Amino acid sequence: MFHRMYCVLSLLVLLVFSPLVAAEEQTARQVVDEFQNELLAIMKQGKTLGFGGRYDKLDVLVKKSHDLPKIARIVVGKQWEELTPEQQEKLETVFSRLSVSAYAHNFKDFSGESFNFVSEEETGRGGVVIHTNLVIPGEKDVKFDYMMKKKDDGWRIINIIADGVSDLALKRSEYTRVLSREGFDALIAKINEKIESYAKQ
Repeated sequence: MFHRMYCVLSLLVLLVFSPLVAAEEQTARQVVDEFQNELLAIMKQGKTLGFGGRYDKLDVLVKKSHDLPKIARIVVGKQWEELTPEQQEKLETVFSRLSVSAYAHNFKDFSGESFNFVSEEETGRGGVVIHTNLVIPGEKDVKFDYMMKKKDDGWRIINIIADGVSDLALKRSEYTRVLSREGFDALIAKINEKIESYAKQ
């Protein structure tokens, strides 16, 4: 009896601490698939939820799938090192709110849209690009390329290119210009203005 119980306990320990747990980690494609599926689900409830309701749901979804702190650092480039720790933390927080607000504004309702996986490719620096299409009934498909990087806790989106236009590149061009010419407070004010405009539209 004791031997049998010991064997059962040993098996449980192996299951908990074995590499099988790590095997459950999502692939880069699975992260994108899950993000897109949940985004569509939120869009279907979009009008009922309103901006605030969409924001609340997307806040969890975007933070889970995107590496927002890394993106915030990238968009200000070398000037990140010139910021104080307090400024860096504030920028990350405000940028996170902007990212979620943009999704809540741009994906507000559902008209039969769907996402199609196209292909996956590895980049030279250990990253992965997931190529997909957003299919919009009666309109031309929109090509979405998700640039993925792996963190300790799994794959995360660090940039999205829509029809060849990099969201990260656009923000970096704008943010570094404002930061250089007008300063940190002006950049935060500009981002907050954008967040407010998303909420009102």
